[in-house]
Order: sequence, then structure tokens, then C-alpha cells
Amino acid sequence: MTTFVLVPGGFTGGWVWEETAARLGRAGAEAHPVTLTGMDGLSGETGIGLETHVEDLVRLIDGLAAAEVVLVGHGYGLHPVLGAADRRPGRVARIVALDTLLPQDGEPAERSVPDPGGRAGTDGRVPPPTRETRSRWGDLEGVPEETLVRLERLAVPQPADTLTAPLRLTGAASALPVTGVLCTAAGSSVAMVEMLVESGPPRFRALADDRIRFLELATGHWPMLSAPAALAETLL
Repeated sequence: MTTFVLVPGGFTGGWVWEETAARLGRAGAEAHPVTLTGMDGLSGETGIGLETHVEDLVRLIDGLAAAEVVLVGHGYGLHPVLGAADRRPGRVARIVALDTLLPQDGEPAERSVPDPGGRAGTDGRVPPPTRETRSRWGDLEGVPEETLVRLERLAVPQPADTLTAPLRLTGAASALPVTGVLCTAAGSSVAMVEMLVESGPPRFRALADDRIRFLELATGHWPMLSAPAALAETLL
């Protein structure tokens, strides 16, 4: 039985994975949707940064009975996923980058996720995107209207330090297998990756490494909301 840890992107919580997690469970897998510290919309806790969210995942991994887990990161969520994998490489079977570029050591999330279109307020949090600006955080193709309404209603401010703090990696997880799931309606594709490897900046040549594989999904950037059945099948 595969155990999945599902980590959401910015401004959202584990609720975005509900349908995908249910489908994984019905297929015999174990799924753990994560709501990171401060992302439940209830806590007034301060001092939350990327390290806080890395520690969230490390504690979760340590508490799971499975010998190995698959860590799935969407958008911002890939940053704490990689940080946790670096801490517990022996407990991770695979990393899944869901329609998200692989960040490098020292890279803050604000460099690899789209501009939220807002600045942190006096409380140190970036307000969530509105309906008009959310597309900056990824194509919404295929998301039903009622789900878009829920997404806007449940979105919460993101602690600014989670976006600006550099990701610290020691290289301990550098040999772990990685699957990149590319959402083609959002503009990602295997062909695009091949182009980046062949003619893009040197950092993209690492995408040709044998430990990295790519799959495509014909939907937008939010497959857990637009195509949960196809996403669950892809993860399995």
C-alpha cells in the first residue's frame, strides 16, 4: 500500500485534496492531505516561515507507520516537501512535483511561483488572490464554478516568510526519484521540458537526470480541483 502525503500550494489547506485523497483511499492507498501551520484560517500564530512548514512535514513523516512515503507538492508546497525530504531521505520513496518547477538550494518560493499580486500587510501575511488575480497563481482551466467560489471563500493569507525564506538543502535527498506531473492546459508539457533541457539555462539540464520522470495531465494548474479522478490515477 502506497502512502501519499499531499501538500497544497499557497493560500490553501488540505481541503483542496479531499476528492483526490478519497479516490486514492478507495484504490487501496493511504492519503494524508496536509494543512500547514497557519493555513487553517483560524490561528493567529506569528513567526511562521518556510522552516515551520518543513518541520510540519517532518513531524508528520515521523508519525506515520509506513516505512516510505510519497511526498506530493503543489506550487509553494513543493518547497516544504523538498525541505522535509532533505531531513528524512530514508523515509521518502518518491517526490512528486505537481505542475511546479524544482527549486534549488537557496531559492525562495517567491522566485518559482507566480506573483501573488499583493504585498504583506502589517501582520506579516500576504492576502490571498482575488477571483481577478488568482490566475497569476496558475491556470484555472476545468475548475467548476462552485469550486472556484469555494476556493475564494476558503483561501487564507500566506505568511510572507514562507515565500521569502530561502530553501535550505544539504543534498541528502538528491538521489531520490522525482516525478513531474505537467498540466498541459496550464502550458506545461514534456515537449517544453525537452526544449528547456536542450536550449534553456544550465539549471534546466538537471531535468534530464535518470531519476526524474514526467507525466502529463490534460487540465489546468489545479488538477485536484479540476480533474481529481485523473490526478489520483496519475499518482497511483
